[in-house]
Amino acid sequence: METLKRKENLHFEGRPLRCVLLKEFYFTGSSGHPNFPQFEVVAEVDGSLVAYCNRTDFRLTHDWVKKILDDDVELATWFKKECFHSLPNIFQARISELKQRLKQPEGTVWMYSCDWETETGESTGFLQYGYNGEDFLALDIERDSWIALKQQAIPTKLAWDTDKARLHHSMTFTSQWCPDWLKRSLHYGRNFLMRPELPTLSLLQRSPSDPVSCHATGFYPEKARLFWRKDGEEIHQFMNHEEILPNNDGTFQMSADLDVSSVSAADWWRYDCVFQLLDAEVKIIHRLDEAVIKTNKSKNNHLKFLYVLALSNLSSRPDKVNAPGVLEKTKNRHTTT
Repeated sequence: METLKRKENLHFEGRPLRCVLLKEFYFTGSSGHPNFPQFEVVAEVDGSLVAYCNRTDFRLTHDWVKKILDDDVELATWFKKECFHSLPNIFQARISELKQRLKQPEGTVWMYSCDWETETGESTGFLQYGYNGEDFLALDIERDSWIALKQQAIPTKLAWDTDKARLHHSMTFTSQWCPDWLKRSLHYGRNFLMRPELPTLSLLQRSPSDPVSCHATGFYPEKARLFWRKDGEEIHQFMNHEEILPNNDGTFQMSADLDVSSVSAADWWRYDCVFQLLDAEVKIIHRLDEAVIKTNKSKNNHLKFLYVLALSNLSSRPDKVNAPGVLEKTKNRHTTT
């Protein structure tokens, strides 16, 4: 495997290889909730927001998405009709139906997703309803029927199984329309969607007694792994993974913590943090080295002094004192000369 970049404690291995696109549609509706929209649609491709609409608003977030509709006026007209009229009415009708069946005035979530293998052309689809914060119904594409995901959903499943028009629409959307949109997305947005962006990898630690956090930020696509190794073997003990979170620029971040309290200083060189894009033959490896760990040790005394001073001046209003955060995750890309 080709080595792309190497430093004493950090090196990159591999070559980019993207082959799968994932598209997800989130249809959300509510009834009787003033803080939630009655209807909205969020469309994502590989974790990046590409479109949003509700009864009155229609937004596209990338120029290549806008060009898809600019080049197909009929499709653009259809989309706006669906967002402003058809889908809200259908969705509210389904909410009313579920409210009557379940005797609960709550909202519902309706999610479509599909993925498309760009090399083989194979695609798979998924459709699921949630209600009152719980999974409710899912579409069984192979059997052309619905699956009840909880006991209360059985009457709805039986009723919807007899509604062939609903089944046909759901099957068509999931198995044909959604994959077709992925193909259009790839055609127009290839440079954006096929780009693998490698992250900044940093080691962070609040204090010598805290775990060392390996923090990766700025990567794309979302499907990635971050883990620790000892002597080249992945370890699972003394590990804590955080969920993948989005950044404002369309990239993602994640962290993996390693408890080093039982690791002697002489053995630190045996550990390294590995970031891996799942759809690309790319790895970034960062060796555990105390010299490159970013800490706030140098700030602690200053922070304590400010905090005590604030308490002495505002002792009568301790509720008004807010201690500053201790851990800063600063973006600092590694470069070579």
